Amino acid sequence: MKEIELKLQGKINRLTNQTFKFDERVKEGWFSAVYFLKTREITRKFKPECHVTLQFFQKQHAVLCGTDEVIALLKTFADNPEDLEIHSLKDGDKVSPFETVLTISGRYQDFGYLEGIIDGVLARRTSVSTNVYNVVKAAGISGTQKPVIFMGDRDDHFTQQAGDGYAAYIGGATAQATHAMNEWWGKKGMGTMPHALIQLFNGDIVEATKAYKETFPEDELIALVDYNNDAISDSLKVAREFGDELKGVRVDTSRTMIDKYFLRNQHLLGTFDPRGVNSELIFALRKALDDEGYNHVKIVVSGGFNEERIEEFERNGVPVDMYGVGSSLLKINIGFTGDNVMLDGKPQAKAGRKLRPNPRLEKLDWDSYEL
Repeated sequence: MKEIELKLQGKINRLTNQTFKFDERVKEGWFSAVYFLKTREITRKFKPECHVTLQFFQKQHAVLCGTDEVIALLKTFADNPEDLEIHSLKDGDKVSPFETVLTISGRYQDFGYLEGIIDGVLARRTSVSTNVYNVVKAAGISGTQKPVIFMGDRDDHFTQQAGDGYAAYIGGATAQATHAMNEWWGKKGMGTMPHALIQLFNGDIVEATKAYKETFPEDELIALVDYNNDAISDSLKVAREFGDELKGVRVDTSRTMIDKYFLRNQHLLGTFDPRGVNSELIFALRKALDDEGYNHVKIVVSGGFNEERIEEFERNGVPVDMYGVGSSLLKINIGFTGDNVMLDGKPQAKAGRKLRPNPRLEKLDWDSYEL
């Protein structure tokens, strides 16, 4: 935790292997493609002193993430890691297609079997950080930056939460849904109430919110208002009950549902898609709150939001104050390639590949790597 706090304060450049919890079976080659393991054995027998440079790149405009994790992986599992010469960009750097983001130089047998694992780390972390960055950018195109909460806990295996949460932080997410998502950067998870809480109070949003307030009096009071598929009516109920103490309402209407507001006002139908959390519903909710003097109550939306949908809301001036986003942020859409491009100090690579020097790369100082 000390290391994370120092990084957040700008006192260290990288997280080290003190932060990450690696599976010890990496050392055994359990997670490496078998052909890398076979190559390591052949190298030990026939080319034990061959010195190679392994270069990594990807093919999109992206926000890089995973470099700290990769360096920690090398420190933990490479043979003679201090003999490796590493040049790398940093987590959070914006990178261009085919730009070299990392080079590792040393004896192949010391680290070559980690190539595929490194590709995977960079691919996942960079995909998440880039997805989040694009969503955050979309949430600010109106001129006011709206916070984005990373809610990806139910969209992937729980063992991925720490790394995904860190990547979301690098991409610009304001908060994360679980404590695990914050593990690498020293914060706590954020959240208010799920539908299950309201269900336990027989669908009574006011009673559920009372119980929440009594149990967590220090929290900002944000009520979930779509349980009964009547977001505007239930928002007004909790606003009337809690007044200034109510800080916000969250609308999470399923994309297969039409809020009761439109069933009561069917003359509004016919010019837009009324399902789910749509702009007309949020405009009507904002007006209903303002008409009764609850201008201070913020509106949080979630449920199927992605970059395109947020951008549409922002361009149309929909009065959203915060977005909760989950599954769209976890799509792995950026792949990395590692190529051996130098052999014993001379160019040697497969056709179409060569060393592409990048003046932005920084040489890792092993002496200052650990605190």
